[in-house]
Amino acid sequence: MSDTALQDISGDGSTDSSDLDLDWLTLEDGESIQWSSTPHKYSVLPAFIIGIPLSLVLIGIPIVAASYLQYTNTNYVVTNRGLYSKRGVLSRDVQQIGFDKVQNISYSQSALGSYFGYGSVDVSTAGGSGIELQFRSIPAPAAVQELIAREIDSRQQTESDSTKEDVLDSILAELRVIRQAVADDQSGSQADSTAPSTDEAIHTDTSNTDE
Repeated sequence: MSDTALQDISGDGSTDSSDLDLDWLTLEDGESIQWSSTPHKYSVLPAFIIGIPLSLVLIGIPIVAASYLQYTNTNYVVTNRGLYSKRGVLSRDVQQIGFDKVQNISYSQSALGSYFGYGSVDVSTAGGSGIELQFRSIPAPAAVQELIAREIDSRQQTESDSTKEDVLDSILAELRVIRQAVADDQSGSQADSTAPSTDEAIHTDTSNTDE
């Protein structure tokens, strides 16, 4: 990943993974977190702008509270194997997509998001209909998209190298079998050429008898 992209992800509005409660996340052996965050802190501004004036008549309080709870209870994670999303206050809605299923990645930003540096990353899968997973209102969406693309490319390259090695091993194994078969055939031919034929054996035996 480029230094610029890393700097963008580490900018204002992102949340350090050490500050996140990721007890809901179960990683497989060899799987590691590459990036994690909540939505951008400024993504709650519209709710506050609308909710605070309305709180005078108690209508705005639920709006502000719901927006804040959604912000604090939403996590997005990118590992070296896939993408994770967790939402929910009273219950948890966890989604996971492996990189082997990702077909397309795109990001979008509203005018407010462009100004404050947040946006959404949309992920669609092969065989799926539309967007299967969305990282909403995250910091530096372009940098996160680049990170995901690089992780996918890295995985595909690793799988390609592994496939090539498997094919090469298979070819070498077949060549060893063929070589052994040829060697066995040559050994059999040499044995046949050195052994006396039946007629020669009879002639030799007759000569010995006459003597």
